[in-house]
Formats: sequence, C-alpha cells, structure tokens
Amino acid sequence: MSSLNRSRLTRGSCMQFGVHTGEFRSLAADALVVPVYKDGETDPATKAADALLGGAIARAAARGEITGKIFERTLFHVTQNDKGAAPRAVLAVGLGAAKDLDAVAVGRYAGTAVRYLGKRKYASLAVTLPAVAAKSVRNPKLSAAESVERIAECAVAATFETTTHRSKAPDDSVITERVTLYAPNGDDAELVRALARGRVVGDGVNLARVLANAPPSELTPETMAASARTTAKQVGLGYKVLDPKQMAALGMGAILAVGKGSIHPPRMIVLTYKGDAKSKETLALVGKGITFDSGGISLKPGERMDEMKMDMSGGAGVIGAMAAIALLKPKANVIGVVAAAENLPSGSAYRPGDVLRAMNGKTIEVLNTDAEGRLALSDALSYAVAKLGATKIVDAATLTGACVIALGHAASAAMSNDETWCKQVLEAVAKTGERYWQMPLFEDYTTQIRSEIADLKNTGGRPGGALTAGAFLKEFAGNVPWVHFDIAGTAYTESESPYQAKGPAGVPVRAFVAIAERVAGGANPLNGKAKSWLKASPIEPQRHAPPLNNGAPPSNGATRRRVAARVTARRSR
Repeated sequence: MSSLNRSRLTRGSCMQFGVHTGEFRSLAADALVVPVYKDGETDPATKAADALLGGAIARAAARGEITGKIFERTLFHVTQNDKGAAPRAVLAVGLGAAKDLDAVAVGRYAGTAVRYLGKRKYASLAVTLPAVAAKSVRNPKLSAAESVERIAECAVAATFETTTHRSKAPDDSVITERVTLYAPNGDDAELVRALARGRVVGDGVNLARVLANAPPSELTPETMAASARTTAKQVGLGYKVLDPKQMAALGMGAILAVGKGSIHPPRMIVLTYKGDAKSKETLALVGKGITFDSGGISLKPGERMDEMKMDMSGGAGVIGAMAAIALLKPKANVIGVVAAAENLPSGSAYRPGDVLRAMNGKTIEVLNTDAEGRLALSDALSYAVAKLGATKIVDAATLTGACVIALGHAASAAMSNDETWCKQVLEAVAKTGERYWQMPLFEDYTTQIRSEIADLKNTGGRPGGALTAGAFLKEFAGNVPWVHFDIAGTAYTESESPYQAKGPAGVPVRAFVAIAERVAGGANPLNGKAKSWLKASPIEPQRHAPPLNNGAPPSNGATRRRVAARVTARRSR
C-alpha cells in the first residue's frame, strides 16, 4: 500500500484531539468554530470571537447573511491587525434554536466544521462546546459528556471519504489533523474521557465504512474474514472463522447454497468479547455479510448493481461495533457473528425451486435467489442460539427494498419477537443519531412465507416484503429475545451532507455499541489508556489486497480445480 493511500484510508484514526479550557486567544489552532442560533441565543465564545473580528458576526446577522439555520456555515478571516489572536479564521455554524438542541446536533455541528474547514486546508481546528450543552440545566435533552462524545465521534466520521482508490487525492479532500475541544472552565479529566469514548465509536463507524466501500474485487468472504481477524488482534477480541467444510458439518445448508455460484466460498465469522465472567447472559450482534449481491440466477437489473458491494453493511457494522466495544469494555458478554458470502450466477449456483435445509433443521423452498440475505442470516442466527449461547440477539441487514419503500432513507425498520427486549433496544439507540422505527410481525406475515413443499419459502411476495422477511428470520431465533434491523435505506447515503460524505454511513455501529452498554447497565469508566487515544486510535482500517492476483484463480485447490473444469467445459462446446 502506498503511504499516500494508507494515510488517506486511516486519516480519521490518525486525527489528534486536545482540550483547551482557558482563554480562546491562547488557542493553538488554524480556525475557531463557534455556534450561532436562530432564536436570539448568543454563546459567550461567539461574542468573544465577534469582538476579535470587530463585530463582523453581528453585522452579518443584522444583514440576514447569518440566520442560525441548522448547519449554516459562514467563514470569517482574522486580519493581521488583530494582534495576539492565534486562529486565522472563525467559522460560525448554525445550530437552529438553542432550546431544541440535542447531543446529536452538537456532534454534527463539529462534523460540519471538520468537513467545511478540512476541505479548505485548515489542518487544526478548535471546536467550541456550546455553552447550552456545557450548562444543560435549561435543556434536559443535553448533557455535556454526551455532547463532547458526539463532537469527537462526528469529527472522526467527517474525515471519511470514498475516494481512497484514486491514484491522487481530490483537491477538496478533508485534511484536518487535529481537533481541540474549546470548553471554557470545563473539567479536563471529564472532557478527555468523553473525547476518548467518542473517538473510539467514530473510528468503529469509519472501520465499517471502509469495509463497505471496498470494491468486491478486494473484499470477498475470505478477505472480510481476514480483515475481522486483523481488527480482533488490534483490539483484543476473540476470533473464530468457519470454512465451508466446518459449516457443512454443522448443517448450514442455507448460507452454503447462497455461495455456491461464486469461486469465493462463504465464511461464518465470530468475534468474542467477554466483559462479565460471572454472567451467563450473552448478547449476539449478527450481521449480513453479502460481499456482492448480483441476485444470483434471479439476476438484478444492471443499473446501480455496483452498489451491491455494500450489501455487507450489516456485517461491517458488527465488526466496527465489536472493535469499539472491545476498547470501551462494557460489563457484558458480546459476540459478533457475520454471515459472509457472495451471491453470483453460474453453472453451480443455487436455483429457484431448490429446497435447502438450514442449521436448525428447517427446510426452505427457494423462490427467488435474490432473497439470499435472509438465507445467510438464518444459519447465523441458528448458530448464535445453538452453539454460541446467545441469550439476546440483535441482527442488522440491508435486507429488503420494501423497507426503503416503507421508510425511505430516514429510518431503519425494527422488528422483534419480544416486546420487552425491543423496547430496551429502541431506548438504547434513541440518542445515537441512528433512527429505528418498530414495525409489526403479525402471524399473518408468517403465514405468507409458509411453503407447500417445505417448511418455509424464502419470499412471501411483494405485499409487506420487509415484514415477511422479518417473519422468516424470526423462525431461526428460536425462543431467544431477538430484534431485527432492516438497514436497507440507511446503510449508505446517496448525497453528501454538511457533516458526512456520500456513501457508506456506518449504520448500525452506534446502535450496536449503545445496545451493548445498555445490556451492561451503563458505560464503563475508561482507564488510563483513554488519554492516549486522543493522539491516535488503536482501531486502524486496512486496505484489502486483491484476492485474485489480477484475475488469476485463487490458491484453494478444490476451487482451482472447479474453475479449471468450467474453462475446459466451455472450450469443448
């Protein structure tokens, strides 16, 4: 990997953080970021910055050039006559009405600043913690610690770009290297802990996004497993991977069928975190890891098929979340399970009309090979229940286009077999910035997926498509409390926002971390390592080496012989 590409891939994990609680004139930063509101509220730091600028912010507001609209950006340059001022620019970022402010908006205010100023080659920023967040008595939706966490999390996430495979970085790449939290009269130790927590979650989000952005020529089930192993070693997770022979011995006929059309065989990836040796409870986070989904024999339309490289976003979210969980150390036992496969058409691919047997013994009639995610997940869920001791489960998958039709790109769907567990999960994720909306799993939807020739069929038709998919998965969770997230509409964004690049969004990393900490009874106080995380994160995304060596067959003997046999058969026709 070239040093250029490596630095571009890992910029967020290399970002440094600092804390400044004194006078802003002594700030060592290229630019100072201050909040402005649309309801007349004025932040003390904004007043001080305005004095530095000779009243320029107030004049711009009087002319209507600054309205305080959410994430509005206005840049002011500090002149040479302003002696003693370290920042050479001030960025005023709109935060809407102060009374409506929450920690998610505070974080996105920081992300907006990083993207705006980073693209304009400001390498170091000082981001003001809004006074209404630092002193949140007037606003019950805010806490200083949560706001600071979100500032670090979103600052790291704001550095992510999808352009790392270009030979030269675009001119408008985000180059921010350091973010200093400006929090007058704040508690340094408390602020450091909050920044450290936020940067770890942000790096987990970016790790998931790097995986989802990887081209399918690089990220296959094998290389996804290798990447998970590398991450496990970095952060101290337990790691195990099942190959096809091991999966066959366990009766995982569903996921093995999905991968039959590809020369890259499936993998079942397991990451393990043991945070409470005395507890018999285990939370399983399960993710769909279809590294490329062509639809198989039931081929998808060619338009936008390239986006199907991100059909493993649920699995990427598991890996990113488990990395963050390992570092944050909640008092809970958590396992991450990723069902990794590639769904391609070929002479050996599974077909509509096939009947499969899943690990739990249930038989499945295949009506559509493009409904493959639920097949892969069926074995992952069964494995978590039967072999890994899961007592609570949350899965995430880019599962159905029907979910996008129902909820658009504003929210993910949540479905469950246990109302109490679902309520706990939704309460846990409420402040993460990831939206989830509960949808029903009436028995009617299970009736829709009953097959005449097998126990189940893998699609119930167009009506209620997201719900029949959820009903299908419920059959493999057994009696374990389970929640299913359909993230088809939220796993990636179709346009850039002020605080986030277009492309993979890192959903559901934030949610998974919050759920693990809810199961643990709260966040674990960070140890002395937290301060070192402000200099560099221990989570470092990796570029994935092309597994086929520019098109040469893989080294696996059985697979190589299978490919050679296909070539010989074609030549003899």
